[in-house]
Amino acid sequence: MEYRSLGRTGMQVSPLCLGAMMFGAWGEPDHDTSITIIHRALDAGINFIDTADMYSQGESEIIVGKALAGGRRDDVILATKVHAQMGVPVDAPAGTTGDPNRRGNSRRWIVREVEESLRRLGTDWIDLYQVHRPDPATDIEETLSALTDLQRQGKIRAFGCSTYPAHELVEAHWVAERRGLGRFTTEQPPYSMLVRGIEADVLPVAERYGMGVIPWSPLAAGWLSGGYRRGQEAPRSNRRDRIPARYDLSIPANQRKLDAADALGKLADEAGISLVHMAIAFVLQHPAVTAPIIGPRTMAHLESQLGAADVTLSTDILDRIDEIVPPGTTVNPADRGYQPVALTDPFRRRRRTS
Repeated sequence: MEYRSLGRTGMQVSPLCLGAMMFGAWGEPDHDTSITIIHRALDAGINFIDTADMYSQGESEIIVGKALAGGRRDDVILATKVHAQMGVPVDAPAGTTGDPNRRGNSRRWIVREVEESLRRLGTDWIDLYQVHRPDPATDIEETLSALTDLQRQGKIRAFGCSTYPAHELVEAHWVAERRGLGRFTTEQPPYSMLVRGIEADVLPVAERYGMGVIPWSPLAAGWLSGGYRRGQEAPRSNRRDRIPARYDLSIPANQRKLDAADALGKLADEAGISLVHMAIAFVLQHPAVTAPIIGPRTMAHLESQLGAADVTLSTDILDRIDEIVPPGTTVNPADRGYQPVALTDPFRRRRRTS
């Protein structure tokens, strides 16, 4: 297994990161089955696992902790995240709110929730602690200060962020330098052949600052698994029910996504490789990328993705991909993973006249 530097942290990680979002109530509810999948990934050479407190409201972290018990923890670079609403039912609709102080990027919440993650994971330290999304209500200095203190206390080894716009990455680095604080050493953005917006700004910024990049959803949340083709019924999934904006085929953007997925599938067929391998290999070949996150729900999913690290796409195939989805293009804006308040709040973009 080839290993890659995780930004400038000094940690070495496998070129594939095992994502644990689908372990627990959101995907595979049987803990023993999930643990078997995790062990298979570790045996295949993956030494990098990413989870989050919000995944199945902490259940994913518990499963990962069980899988690493008994001597496997020391061999794994373990990453988790903080930010999203906690303390709500696991089957609550997306966007359900609870205690407003059990979410966000405040010092109060971060220093409390890291203890909960450590407990669920059954470990004394977290290798990479990530802020899951920006928080417009919290000053970035407050967040960086809390994370720096946790790092100095030895509870976390490094910290990063996820789905941050490029300008907020730059601001965070500027504040860290001016205030003598630790800095974000990694960014975890959405990136796939269908979601390429970060090529225009986030990836160049990450390269400029020497950040590790751990893209989520290289299979575009299942759209590049081979199941979305013209003339066949789309597969059912829990995600389709939770986030229809990204799956409902009555939405024009999703029709365009289906056209692109079908064309990419035909290209993979012509090249004699699976669409899954082509999709992951595409992300792996960007020079800014450290390790894309694969998120299997079943052992078959994992086995279908493991070999992607050995695939190298030719210039001709990469050029054909660019023709289907031009560089810097996100086919459906709902797949960006984060919409800034400047877009979601109309009063941020309309001058008040009275």
